Amino acid sequence: MWRIETGITSLRSLDVEAMCRAYGAPDDMRVALMGLAKETKAKGWWHAYGDVIPDSFDLYIGLEEAVETLEEYSPELVPGLLQTPDYHRALFRKNRPDLQGEEVDRRVQLRVQRQRLLTRSIAPPSLRVVLNEAVVRRVVGGVDVMSDQLDRLAEMNDRPNVSIRVAPFSAGAHRGADTGPFIIMRFPTTGDGRDHEPPTVYVQGFTGALYLDKAHEIHRYAEGWAQIWDDALPEGDSTALFRQIAKEWNDDC
Repeated sequence: MWRIETGITSLRSLDVEAMCRAYGAPDDMRVALMGLAKETKAKGWWHAYGDVIPDSFDLYIGLEEAVETLEEYSPELVPGLLQTPDYHRALFRKNRPDLQGEEVDRRVQLRVQRQRLLTRSIAPPSLRVVLNEAVVRRVVGGVDVMSDQLDRLAEMNDRPNVSIRVAPFSAGAHRGADTGPFIIMRFPTTGDGRDHEPPTVYVQGFTGALYLDKAHEIHRYAEGWAQIWDDALPEGDSTALFRQIAKEWNDDC
């Protein structure tokens, strides 16, 4: 038992069945838990991209696949789940000129695979994002690339599980002005409303990533997120801004 509880060995479905019978678990729960035990032996899709996934990011992708909601503040760049392939390539050309073409292609493919999370047929998570206005006005990869990227943001904002807002320059020194980018990940709850897994805040930096899950840390970030969200433009106004800027660039071409 201690090997199972500490993760040293995997849990077989027959073990789950025996334990459920011993504890008197209902049949529907027994079947569900046996199914989960089988799934734990299967590697996630992202393991096929292990050669291009940065250190520690495989943990993030695993958590991302399990979330119910994502709340992200992005002051500098379009978040990965919303980037077009050309926008993503432009970032590599600028920031990682050492990467060869084949490796860049693999990283772009990884990004496209991650984005399927938002359009999957079974329980796609809810994504709420606040972008600084600088993100949508900063030209990455040229005006054609940015025009397509803004069109993508406008299209995604029409999805029922995606909400994108812009923190306008007119908001002044809003709550996000003294912090960097962060993501709050929240996971499905039990039938009585308790968390299966505690919420987690993901903060990425040059030298690694932080995963914060202490109650006071979650509270601090959640409080800041709520203020950033409230100070941002509503989704409809944000979509109108995406389309307006894209039109300005297209007219200038």
